[in-house]
Amino acid sequence: MSKPAPIDEEIILENNIYIESDTDTKGVITYANDYFAKISGYAPEELIGKPHNIVRHPDMPKILFKILWERLKSGQNFIAAIKNLAKDGRYYWVFTDFELIKNDNGDILGYRAVRKKISKHVTETLDPLYKKLTKIEKEQGVEASLKYLEEFLLEHGEDITVDNLLENIHKLY
Repeated sequence: MSKPAPIDEEIILENNIYIESDTDTKGVITYANDYFAKISGYAPEELIGKPHNIVRHPDMPKILFKILWERLKSGQNFIAAIKNLAKDGRYYWVFTDFELIKNDNGDILGYRAVRKKISKHVTETLDPLYKKLTKIEKEQGVEASLKYLEEFLLEHGEDITVDNLLENIHKLY
């Protein structure tokens, strides 16, 4: 299944309704709620068994997902603002809280992502940064993107790090 070409049309999410999905430890979708299917435009059976990056928008910097996977694999949760790509090429922004799914022995079995609508202020702040990071990755690689992100955050306040970026987004501009 090939990805659609992105179009510049945003899908506006409803307030207080959550997009939910579970994946195995490799990021393959094992559960998708009805709202995820509705917003993404994929039928549930098109989502189950597919890598979660089926909805990754090309504007999203790879460094964000590298950090996400490093944190999840080390047993830590991760929170991020993510721009996703729907089946028809439109996009939607979500505030995503990733958490670990563990068995009784504490072994990680997979991951749960719970997403909700994000404020326009946050998306307007992050969109140019994400596009800049993506451009750097294409030209210089992911490590250069991480270096730029760390320098960017340092410029905007000593207390803003990759780990607490979302909690401090209001300090960036």
